Amino acid sequence: MELRHLQHFVAVAEDRHFTRAAERLMVSQSGLSASVRALERELQAPLFVRTTRTVTLTEAGRALLVEAERILAQVRAAREAVAAVQGVLRGTLSLGTEQCIAGVDVARLLAAFRRRHPDVEIRLRQAGSGALAEEVAAGRLDLAFAVRTRADTDQLRSVPLTSEPMTVLCHPSHPLATGGPVTPEDLGGEAFVDFHPDWGPRRTTDAVFMEAGVQRTVTLEVNDVHSLLELVHEGLGVAVVPRHFGHKREASTLVSLPVKCDAEYETVAILPPHEASSPAARALMSLLAANPADTSDPADASDTPSAG
Repeated sequence: MELRHLQHFVAVAEDRHFTRAAERLMVSQSGLSASVRALERELQAPLFVRTTRTVTLTEAGRALLVEAERILAQVRAAREAVAAVQGVLRGTLSLGTEQCIAGVDVARLLAAFRRRHPDVEIRLRQAGSGALAEEVAAGRLDLAFAVRTRADTDQLRSVPLTSEPMTVLCHPSHPLATGGPVTPEDLGGEAFVDFHPDWGPRRTTDAVFMEAGVQRTVTLEVNDVHSLLELVHEGLGVAVVPRHFGHKREASTLVSLPVKCDAEYETVAILPPHEASSPAARALMSLLAANPADTSDPADASDTPSAG
């Protein structure tokens, strides 16, 4: 089994199309097809179901894709490790992050990284914490800044960034606005604005209400912070969010109330095991640990990251 066969297979799996994959790889379509057929012969299993319009993975193909992506990521990490020993950090840094993650200013951190390592290509992807953890485990991301979703495993480890309490944001005219700290029971009958289920704040809030045994109704589901704050500003619902959301400019007219609960919004850096981490990921984490004041979220300077 040759690496190029795996590279060709992964490209077709990603594009779901031989012609597009061939164009991206800059190889002939006939050569790409031959490469995939050679891999299928060696594995004695069809990897794709082919039609005139598209291709889809078979069960064997789905199983191979997980391992192929991991193998290619390890090969890339090995090449970059050799370059790093030779004194030059090259290659790609593939980073995932949730929106407005606490404990790190992602843009500022990446700018500092680029100044130090201009030969490294930076790729950034936003997604929910569950999806990001899966991407790191599969080798598609070098690391991710997310909300803790699971304990460390043989494929993942987590480095704490920060933790903070959850708060309720509501319109000044809302009945809750004149009170003090609230409990989940106080919020049981409210209409909520919240994120999609995989986003960290939603996961944390769901856990708070589940622990309290209180049902809640999310009537307005969004995928960005600004939309959430605008909907609360219009009085269309309340939102339970990490404390630092209340420091944003769009939240200046909203009332923020502490939530009385034990759960906190805990953010971490998710990485592969030490031996599988890429040189670029290690360099980024070293930069974060060495300069927390320059790379933490300026909205809350009291929450400084620990790279452990």
